[in-house]
Amino acid sequence: MIQFELETDKTLFEDSFRFAQKQVKRTVEKHPDFYPMYTTAGKWKHEGPAWTHWCDGFFPGMMWIFHKNLAANGGENVEFWLKNAIRYTKPLEPRQHDRDVHDLGFLFLSTYYRWYQVERDPALNDVLVQAGRTLAMRFREKGQYLRSFVADNSLFIDIMMNVGIILYAARETGDKMLREIAIRHSLTTRRVLVRGDGSTAHEGLFDLESGEFLKQTTHQGFRGDSCWSRGLAWSLYGFGTCYEYSRDPRFLETAEACADYYITYSPANGVPPWDYNAPAESRKLLDTSAGAIAASGLLRLSRLLQDPVKAHFYWTTGVRIMRTLCQEHLATKDKNWEGILKGGVYHIHKNLGVNESVMWGEYFFVEALAHILRQ
Repeated sequence: MIQFELETDKTLFEDSFRFAQKQVKRTVEKHPDFYPMYTTAGKWKHEGPAWTHWCDGFFPGMMWIFHKNLAANGGENVEFWLKNAIRYTKPLEPRQHDRDVHDLGFLFLSTYYRWYQVERDPALNDVLVQAGRTLAMRFREKGQYLRSFVADNSLFIDIMMNVGIILYAARETGDKMLREIAIRHSLTTRRVLVRGDGSTAHEGLFDLESGEFLKQTTHQGFRGDSCWSRGLAWSLYGFGTCYEYSRDPRFLETAEACADYYITYSPANGVPPWDYNAPAESRKLLDTSAGAIAASGLLRLSRLLQDPVKAHFYWTTGVRIMRTLCQEHLATKDKNWEGILKGGVYHIHKNLGVNESVMWGEYFFVEALAHILRQ
Protein backbone atom coordinates (compact mmCIF):
# COMPACT_ATOMS: atom_id res chain seq x y z
CA MET A 1 0.00 0.00 0.00
CA ILE A 2 2.78 2.45 0.92
CA GLN A 3 4.68 1.55 -2.24
CA PHE A 4 1.59 2.18 -4.40
CA GLU A 5 1.05 5.62 -2.89
CA LEU A 6 4.71 6.49 -3.32
CA GLU A 7 4.69 5.44 -6.98
CA THR A 8 1.63 7.57 -7.58
CA ASP A 9 3.29 10.62 -6.02
CA LYS A 10 6.82 9.99 -7.27
CA THR A 11 6.81 12.61 -10.03
CA LEU A 12 5.26 15.24 -7.77
CA PHE A 13 7.86 14.77 -5.03
CA GLU A 14 10.82 14.55 -7.40
CA ASP A 15 9.73 17.73 -9.21
CA SER A 16 9.31 19.50 -5.87
CA PHE A 17 12.78 18.40 -4.75
CA ARG A 18 14.26 19.77 -7.98
CA PHE A 19 12.36 23.03 -7.50
CA ALA A 20 13.74 23.34 -3.97
CA GLN A 21 17.28 22.95 -5.33
CA LYS A 22 16.60 25.59 -7.97
CA GLN A 23 15.37 28.12 -5.39
CA VAL A 24 18.26 27.53 -2.98
CA LYS A 25 20.82 27.77 -5.81
CA ARG A 26 19.19 31.00 -6.93
CA THR A 27 19.56 32.46 -3.44
CA VAL A 28 23.21 31.36 -3.18
CA GLU A 29 23.96 33.11 -6.46
CA LYS A 30 21.85 36.21 -5.83
CA HIS A 31 22.77 36.76 -2.16
CA PRO A 32 26.16 35.04 -1.63
CA ASP A 33 27.04 34.28 2.03
CA PHE A 34 23.66 35.55 3.22
CA TYR A 35 21.70 33.41 5.71
CA PRO A 36 17.97 33.84 4.99
CA MET A 37 15.34 33.78 7.71
CA TYR A 38 11.96 34.88 6.36
CA THR A 39 10.79 36.63 3.21
CA THR A 40 9.05 39.94 2.80
CA ALA A 41 6.83 39.91 -0.29
CA GLY A 42 8.68 36.79 -1.33
CA LYS A 43 12.18 38.32 -1.07
CA TRP A 44 14.79 36.96 1.36
CA LYS A 45 17.05 39.98 1.74
CA HIS A 46 15.29 42.83 3.49
CA GLU A 47 15.64 45.12 6.48
CA GLY A 48 13.16 43.31 8.72
CA PRO A 49 14.38 42.33 12.21
CA ALA A 50 15.66 38.83 12.87
CA TRP A 51 14.90 38.80 16.63
CA THR A 52 17.58 36.16 17.14
CA HIS A 53 19.90 34.28 14.77
CA TRP A 54 18.38 30.93 15.64
CA CYS A 55 18.00 29.38 12.21
CA ASP A 56 21.28 30.00 10.38
CA GLY A 57 21.84 26.24 10.14
CA PHE A 58 18.79 25.56 7.99
CA PHE A 59 20.07 27.08 4.74
CA PRO A 60 23.30 25.03 4.64
CA GLY A 61 21.33 22.13 6.10
CA MET A 62 19.29 21.95 2.90
CA MET A 63 22.51 21.91 0.89
CA TRP A 64 23.71 18.89 2.88
CA ILE A 65 20.41 17.13 2.17
CA PHE A 66 20.68 17.90 -1.56
CA HIS A 67 24.26 16.62 -1.60
CA LYS A 68 23.38 13.37 0.13
CA ASN A 69 20.41 12.68 -2.13
CA LEU A 70 22.27 13.47 -5.36
CA ALA A 71 25.42 11.61 -4.31
CA ALA A 72 23.34 8.50 -3.66
CA ASN A 73 21.37 8.75 -6.90
CA GLY A 74 23.96 10.06 -9.35
CA GLY A 75 22.36 13.47 -9.83
CA GLU A 76 23.92 16.67 -11.10
CA ASN A 77 25.52 19.43 -9.01
CA VAL A 78 26.85 17.07 -6.32
CA GLU A 79 30.08 19.04 -6.01
CA PHE A 80 28.26 22.38 -6.08
CA TRP A 81 26.18 21.39 -3.08
CA LEU A 82 29.12 19.92 -1.17
CA LYS A 83 31.26 23.01 -1.74
CA ASN A 84 28.52 25.42 -0.70
CA ALA A 85 27.32 23.30 2.21
CA ILE A 86 30.84 23.52 3.66
CA ARG A 87 31.11 27.20 2.77
CA TYR A 88 27.93 28.08 4.64
CA THR A 89 28.55 25.66 7.52
CA LYS A 90 32.08 26.71 8.53
CA PRO A 91 31.11 30.23 9.72
CA LEU A 92 28.80 28.66 12.32
CA GLU A 93 31.67 26.94 14.17
CA PRO A 94 32.25 29.70 16.79
CA ARG A 95 28.64 29.35 17.86
CA GLN A 96 29.41 26.01 19.50
CA HIS A 97 30.22 28.28 22.48
CA ASP A 98 27.15 30.54 22.09
CA ARG A 99 25.46 30.74 25.50
CA ASP A 100 22.90 33.36 24.44
CA VAL A 101 20.52 31.06 22.57
CA HIS A 102 18.70 27.79 23.21
CA ASP A 103 18.89 26.82 19.53
CA LEU A 104 22.21 25.01 19.20
CA GLY A 105 20.50 21.84 18.04
CA PHE A 106 18.89 23.75 15.17
CA LEU A 107 22.28 25.22 14.28
CA PHE A 108 24.48 22.15 14.47
CA LEU A 109 22.33 19.04 13.91
CA SER A 110 21.33 20.47 10.53
CA THR A 111 24.94 21.23 9.55
CA TYR A 112 27.90 19.74 11.42
CA TYR A 113 26.06 16.51 12.12
CA ARG A 114 25.31 16.07 8.41
CA TRP A 115 28.87 17.07 7.52
CA TYR A 116 30.27 14.54 9.99
CA GLN A 117 28.16 11.79 8.41
CA VAL A 118 29.91 12.53 5.10
CA GLU A 119 33.53 12.96 6.18
CA ARG A 120 33.84 11.35 9.64
CA ASP A 121 36.43 13.93 10.65
CA PRO A 122 36.77 13.82 14.49
CA ALA A 123 37.16 17.61 14.53
CA LEU A 124 33.60 17.94 13.23
CA ASN A 125 32.33 15.67 15.96
CA ASP A 126 34.19 17.77 18.54
CA VAL A 127 32.14 20.79 17.45
CA LEU A 128 28.90 18.84 17.92
CA VAL A 129 29.92 17.65 21.37
CA GLN A 130 30.91 21.14 22.47
CA ALA A 131 27.61 22.56 21.21
CA GLY A 132 25.80 19.95 23.32
CA ARG A 133 27.87 20.85 26.37
CA THR A 134 27.22 24.56 25.83
CA LEU A 135 23.46 24.07 25.57
CA ALA A 136 23.49 21.98 28.75
CA MET A 137 24.87 25.01 30.63
CA ARG A 138 21.38 26.54 30.39
CA PHE A 139 20.04 23.95 32.85
CA ARG A 140 18.47 25.25 36.06
CA GLU A 141 18.44 22.83 38.99
CA LYS A 142 15.52 24.68 40.55
CA GLY A 143 12.78 23.81 38.11
CA GLN A 144 14.74 21.14 36.19
CA TYR A 145 14.68 22.82 32.78
CA LEU A 146 16.87 24.45 30.14
CA ARG A 147 16.06 28.13 30.24
CA SER A 148 15.00 29.89 27.05
CA PHE A 149 16.88 32.83 25.59
CA VAL A 150 14.12 35.17 26.85
CA ALA A 151 14.71 34.90 30.60
CA ASP A 152 15.98 32.61 33.36
CA ASN A 153 12.44 31.73 34.44
CA SER A 154 11.30 30.79 30.93
CA LEU A 155 10.97 27.36 29.29
CA PHE A 156 10.04 27.11 25.57
CA ILE A 157 8.49 24.12 23.80
CA ASP A 158 10.97 24.88 20.97
CA ILE A 159 13.83 23.63 23.15
CA MET A 160 12.62 20.06 22.64
CA MET A 161 13.98 20.36 19.10
CA ASN A 162 17.43 21.14 20.53
CA VAL A 163 17.69 18.59 23.34
CA GLY A 164 18.91 16.05 20.80
CA ILE A 165 22.32 17.66 20.59
CA ILE A 166 22.83 17.20 24.35
CA LEU A 167 21.82 13.56 24.05
CA TYR A 168 24.17 13.19 21.09
CA ALA A 169 27.05 14.68 23.10
CA ALA A 170 26.20 12.36 25.99
CA ARG A 171 26.25 9.32 23.73
CA GLU A 172 29.53 10.30 22.08
CA THR A 173 31.34 11.01 25.35
CA GLY A 174 29.63 8.68 27.82
CA ASP A 175 28.88 11.73 30.00
CA LYS A 176 25.97 10.58 32.19
CA MET A 177 25.36 14.08 33.54
CA LEU A 178 24.66 15.43 30.04
CA ARG A 179 22.15 12.66 29.48
CA GLU A 180 20.56 13.34 32.86
CA ILE A 181 20.14 17.04 32.04
CA ALA A 182 18.45 16.25 28.75
CA ILE A 183 16.12 13.69 30.33
CA ARG A 184 15.18 15.94 33.23
CA HIS A 185 14.44 18.86 30.91
CA SER A 186 12.30 16.66 28.67
CA LEU A 187 10.34 15.29 31.64
CA THR A 188 9.73 18.82 32.90
CA THR A 189 8.56 19.94 29.47
CA ARG A 190 6.30 16.92 29.26
CA ARG A 191 4.81 17.75 32.65
CA VAL A 192 4.27 21.49 32.29
CA LEU A 193 3.85 22.22 28.56
CA VAL A 194 2.17 19.12 27.11
CA ARG A 195 -1.48 18.89 28.12
CA GLY A 196 -3.53 15.76 28.68
CA ASP A 197 -5.09 15.92 25.21
CA GLY A 198 -1.69 16.17 23.48
CA SER A 199 -1.91 19.90 22.81
CA THR A 200 1.01 22.11 23.88
CA ALA A 201 1.74 25.49 25.38
CA HIS A 202 4.50 27.68 23.94
CA GLU A 203 6.14 28.82 27.19
CA GLY A 204 6.18 27.93 30.86
CA LEU A 205 7.23 30.32 33.63
CA PHE A 206 8.86 29.30 36.94
CA ASP A 207 9.56 30.87 40.32
CA LEU A 208 13.33 31.34 40.37
CA GLU A 209 13.67 31.00 44.13
CA SER A 210 11.68 27.81 44.62
CA GLY A 211 11.70 26.34 41.11
CA GLU A 212 7.91 26.04 41.30
CA PHE A 213 6.07 26.03 37.97
CA LEU A 214 3.77 29.05 37.76
CA LYS A 215 1.86 29.16 34.47
CA GLN A 216 1.68 28.53 30.74
CA THR A 217 1.99 31.53 28.46
CA THR A 218 3.05 32.40 24.92
CA HIS A 219 4.96 34.81 22.69
CA GLN A 220 3.78 33.58 19.30
CA GLY A 221 0.54 31.71 19.97
CA PHE A 222 -2.94 33.19 20.30
CA ARG A 223 -3.16 32.79 24.09
CA GLY A 224 -1.27 31.16 26.94
CA ASP A 225 -3.77 28.30 27.08
CA SER A 226 -4.10 27.88 23.30
CA CYS A 227 -2.25 25.48 21.01
CA TRP A 228 0.16 27.24 18.66
CA SER A 229 0.58 24.83 15.76
CA ARG A 230 4.31 25.29 15.21
CA GLY A 231 4.94 24.62 18.90
CA LEU A 232 2.86 21.45 18.65
CA ALA A 233 4.93 20.36 15.65
CA TRP A 234 8.18 21.10 17.53
CA SER A 235 6.92 18.88 20.35
CA LEU A 236 5.82 16.05 18.07
CA TYR A 237 9.20 15.98 16.35
CA GLY A 238 11.32 16.77 19.41
CA PHE A 239 9.91 14.12 21.74
CA GLY A 240 10.31 11.58 18.93
CA THR A 241 14.00 12.49 18.70
CA CYS A 242 14.33 12.31 22.47
CA TYR A 243 12.88 8.80 22.43
CA GLU A 244 15.18 7.78 19.58
CA TYR A 245 18.23 8.65 21.72
CA SER A 246 16.96 7.64 25.16
CA ARG A 247 14.52 4.80 24.41
CA ASP A 248 12.45 6.07 27.34
CA PRO A 249 8.85 5.03 26.48
CA ARG A 250 7.43 8.14 28.15
CA PHE A 251 8.84 10.28 25.35
CA LEU A 252 7.41 8.08 22.61
CA GLU A 253 4.03 8.26 24.36
CA THR A 254 4.25 12.05 24.38
CA ALA A 255 5.29 12.26 20.72
CA GLU A 256 2.31 10.06 19.81
CA ALA A 257 -0.08 12.19 21.89
CA CYS A 258 1.10 15.33 20.08
CA ALA A 259 0.88 13.58 16.72
CA ASP A 260 -2.66 12.41 17.44
CA TYR A 261 -3.76 15.91 18.46
CA TYR A 262 -2.21 17.33 15.29
CA ILE A 263 -3.95 14.78 13.08
CA THR A 264 -7.31 15.09 14.86
CA TYR A 265 -7.56 18.89 14.81
CA SER A 266 -5.82 19.79 11.55
CA PRO A 267 -7.84 20.03 8.31
CA ALA A 268 -8.13 16.85 6.27
CA ASN A 269 -5.28 17.94 3.97
CA GLY A 270 -2.95 18.15 6.98
CA VAL A 271 -1.91 21.83 6.88
CA PRO A 272 -2.89 23.48 10.19
CA PRO A 273 -4.04 26.95 11.18
CA TRP A 274 -1.35 29.07 12.84
CA ASP A 275 -3.09 28.42 16.20
CA TYR A 276 -5.79 25.81 16.78
CA ASN A 277 -7.67 27.98 19.29
CA ALA A 278 -7.53 31.34 17.52
CA PRO A 279 -10.88 32.94 16.55
CA ALA A 280 -12.53 31.45 13.45
CA GLU A 281 -11.52 34.27 11.10
CA SER A 282 -7.92 34.21 12.31
CA ARG A 283 -7.75 30.41 11.89
CA LYS A 284 -8.03 30.90 8.16
CA LEU A 285 -4.35 31.84 8.28
CA LEU A 286 -2.45 28.59 7.85
CA ASP A 287 1.16 27.85 8.76
CA THR A 288 2.77 25.66 6.14
CA SER A 289 5.99 25.59 8.16
CA ALA A 290 4.15 23.79 10.97
CA GLY A 291 2.86 21.36 8.35
CA ALA A 292 6.37 20.69 7.05
CA ILE A 293 7.79 20.12 10.56
CA ALA A 294 4.90 17.82 11.45
CA ALA A 295 5.23 15.86 8.21
CA SER A 296 8.93 15.26 8.79
CA GLY A 297 8.26 14.40 12.43
CA LEU A 298 5.53 11.91 11.50
CA LEU A 299 7.71 10.23 8.87
CA ARG A 300 10.51 9.83 11.43
CA LEU A 301 8.10 8.71 14.15
CA SER A 302 6.61 6.03 11.92
CA ARG A 303 9.87 4.05 11.95
CA LEU A 304 10.10 4.13 15.76
CA LEU A 305 6.76 2.46 16.42
CA GLN A 306 6.28 -1.24 17.12
CA ASP A 307 2.65 -1.15 15.97
CA PRO A 308 2.74 -1.55 12.17
CA VAL A 309 -0.81 -0.21 11.75
CA LYS A 310 -0.08 3.04 13.55
CA ALA A 311 3.33 3.32 11.88
CA HIS A 312 1.62 3.04 8.50
CA PHE A 313 -0.97 5.63 9.55
CA TYR A 314 1.70 8.14 10.57
CA TRP A 315 3.70 7.49 7.40
CA THR A 316 0.72 7.98 5.07
CA THR A 317 -0.38 11.07 7.02
CA GLY A 318 3.08 12.59 6.59
CA VAL A 319 2.93 11.81 2.87
CA ARG A 320 -0.55 13.37 2.64
CA ILE A 321 0.68 16.60 4.27
CA MET A 322 3.61 16.71 1.84
CA ARG A 323 1.29 16.09 -1.10
CA THR A 324 -0.79 19.10 -0.05
CA LEU A 325 2.27 21.30 0.40
CA CYS A 326 3.64 20.31 -3.01
CA GLN A 327 0.35 20.72 -4.85
CA GLU A 328 -1.02 23.85 -3.19
CA HIS A 329 1.75 25.85 -1.52
CA LEU A 330 4.93 25.74 -3.61
CA ALA A 331 6.06 29.00 -5.20
CA THR A 332 6.39 27.39 -8.65
CA LYS A 333 3.95 29.77 -10.35
CA ASP A 334 5.53 32.99 -9.02
CA LYS A 335 8.80 33.66 -10.81
CA ASN A 336 9.63 36.57 -8.50
CA TRP A 337 9.22 34.55 -5.29
CA GLU A 338 12.61 33.54 -3.85
CA GLY A 339 11.43 30.95 -1.33
CA ILE A 340 10.26 27.38 -1.85
CA LEU A 341 7.17 27.11 0.32
CA LYS A 342 4.60 29.89 0.61
CA GLY A 343 2.21 30.35 3.52
CA GLY A 344 4.61 30.15 6.45
CA VAL A 345 4.28 32.21 9.62
CA TYR A 346 7.17 33.51 11.74
CA HIS A 347 5.75 35.90 14.36
CA ILE A 348 2.18 37.02 13.88
CA HIS A 349 2.12 39.52 16.80
CA LYS A 350 5.24 41.30 15.53
CA ASN A 351 4.01 41.00 11.92
CA LEU A 352 7.21 39.25 10.86
CA GLY A 353 7.13 36.73 8.03
CA VAL A 354 3.34 36.28 8.00
CA ASN A 355 2.12 34.30 4.96
CA GLU A 356 5.69 34.18 3.65
CA SER A 357 8.51 31.68 3.18
CA VAL A 358 10.33 30.92 6.44
CA MET A 359 13.65 29.12 6.59
CA TRP A 360 12.62 26.36 9.03
CA GLY A 361 9.63 25.59 6.83
CA GLU A 362 11.97 25.27 3.85
CA TYR A 363 14.39 22.99 5.72
CA PHE A 364 11.86 20.56 7.17
CA PHE A 365 9.97 20.48 3.86
CA VAL A 366 13.19 19.43 2.08
CA GLU A 367 14.03 16.97 4.87
CA ALA A 368 10.62 15.34 4.57
CA LEU A 369 10.89 15.15 0.78
CA ALA A 370 14.29 13.48 1.06
CA HIS A 371 12.90 11.02 3.62
CA ILE A 372 10.07 10.02 1.27
CA LEU A 373 12.31 9.77 -1.80
CA ARG A 374 14.77 7.52 0.06
CA GLN A 375 11.96 4.97 0.49
